[in-house]
Amino acid sequence: MPRLGFSRDDFRIFEIEGFSVRMQQIAEHLQPRLTRLGNELAPELARKLHMEFFPHVAKHLRRSVNPPHETWAAWGPSPRGYKRYAYLALCVSSAGLHARVIVKSEADARPEMARRLRAKSSEFERGFRGTRVADYQTWDFVRQPRPEPVNVEMLEAVADSLDKKTGGIDLGFGWPIGESLRLDHAELLDAYAELEPLYRVLRSVV
Repeated sequence: MPRLGFSRDDFRIFEIEGFSVRMQQIAEHLQPRLTRLGNELAPELARKLHMEFFPHVAKHLRRSVNPPHETWAAWGPSPRGYKRYAYLALCVSSAGLHARVIVKSEADARPEMARRLRAKSSEFERGFRGTRVADYQTWDFVRQPRPEPVNVEMLEAVADSLDKKTGGIDLGFGWPIGESLRLDHAELLDAYAELEPLYRVLRSVV
């Protein structure tokens, strides 16, 4: 399986001071690679998870006060956008690469997602069999957040977040830079397969 093709210099982009310079480097070096990976991995994800996926790439606000601390490719159920739905993302930051399932605060039907998540929490705990995932909701973009076991308590907390007016979900796996340089398509797809049961129940609310 081919590697994802990131270099150490790609991760150093997020250490650049100044909005304009960092944005230029993201646009020149990261977004083309993420666009390519988004298109390449969409059919592979579809075969692996038995769902249709449409690729998207992050569009950072040009007038933001702070430079972005990460950028990403996303895969969701609609060709018109992804933030109104649960979606999968490959994120790049100064800490490495991350495979995540995300629901933003602007997503539709978050209370229904929370209800379905609570209804499945015991089933998910058994299915994940002690697998640890990290919560990226409030991470510092420098150190990979500490993974925790997927259990009923974690899932109840995630559901509570979905019920909040500005709440969401951002869970997944991360690879430090050394491992990110060696990461290939198969390993990344296996990570999304681990997240698939959670993603599927969130995606079913459209």
